[in-house]
Amino acid sequence: MNKLRLAVLTALFFLSASQLMAHALWIEAKSTGKVGQAQEVKVFYGEYATNEREETGKWYSDVKDFTLWLTTPGKEKIKLTTVPGENFYSATFTPEKDGLYHLTVSHVAKELGGTTKYEFLSVASVAVGKANAIDLSPVTNSLKVSANEAKIYKTNAPVQIKALLNGKPLAKKHVSVFSPEGWSKEYTTDENGNISFNPIWPGRYVLEVSNFEKVSGDHNGKAYSASWQGATSSFEVSK
Repeated sequence: MNKLRLAVLTALFFLSASQLMAHALWIEAKSTGKVGQAQEVKVFYGEYATNEREETGKWYSDVKDFTLWLTTPGKEKIKLTTVPGENFYSATFTPEKDGLYHLTVSHVAKELGGTTKYEFLSVASVAVGKANAIDLSPVTNSLKVSANEAKIYKTNAPVQIKALLNGKPLAKKHVSVFSPEGWSKEYTTDENGNISFNPIWPGRYVLEVSNFEKVSGDHNGKAYSASWQGATSSFEVSK
């Protein structure tokens, strides 16, 4: 292999890896619901800040084979059936009682990105009735980030956000906030894994946090030397 070809292949590999790192999987659902009223859920893959929602046939590796779980207020875990659309997968569920419902995805991609194992995680919480404080303890995802309440927030009012890793506060870690207007900003969590910010525009905001570790192991018969996790959630804001 000549030097020019090697350089081109190396550049293409790093470009592909950087594009993969920029992409995320996220869940969109209404923050509140009513007993007996069907809730629609959509799962996207792409870059929210640039309004890039990948066509389902172009999702990385086997990410489209994710499993969408619903955890009920009674902590029953139910697998939801998803239906592919052009650039999302959709599902529905109908709350049977008041309380907090969690929708979750935790999917390790079949293919490695070079020698890195990739895991895509997301959570969405729906409050039915008066329950709106978000308790993520029933969510088994190892990495998670979420607003503190399942409700529709107001512009120019503070939103409290918490990030957790293995059930413990994720301190001094960057959390990205993406707005519906294409604005994005990184915040650093405090010692308790918290950040706070005031949304300016109405619409849906997406949160993202990642965790990268130098670990080695075997995944589907291939050796890896690093592990990357990307976790998301979203919330709604009105005027």
